[in-house]
Amino acid sequence: MKASVYRLAHFNAAHRLHNPNWSDEKNKAVFGVCNNEHYHGHNYDLEVRLTGEIDPDTGYVYDMKALADLIEEFVEKRFDHKNLNVDVPDFQNLRPSAENIAMVIYNILREKIDPNLGIRVKLWETPRNYVSFPVKE
Repeated sequence: MKASVYRLAHFNAAHRLHNPNWSDEKNKAVFGVCNNEHYHGHNYDLEVRLTGEIDPDTGYVYDMKALADLIEEFVEKRFDHKNLNVDVPDFQNLRPSAENIAMVIYNILREKIDPNLGIRVKLWETPRNYVSFPVKE
């Protein structure tokens, strides 16, 4: 029997959305306040969902303490109170949009978690805007 388990997490980070191949005018038109040359911050909320078979020996899909530890070690410590453009190597050549941040988090966790388990990441950039990645898993 399959089930899904969820873990919530939080981190604060700054970023700037800017395409160096575009003019300043186009960057401002496309990215608006997210193009602030001095960066701006968000209080990100993260939901990680794991889906898989319930282990008959433990009753778990995944040990929630282990999931919490993975998220803290490989996501929160990496992103919390950082300037994503400057401090996080994942975004040296990738714009830190909510979509790309969610994808990076998914890829980090995908490497650490049994491939038999489905993973879905939801990342709230604001209370009204969030990204879900991947679309199917």
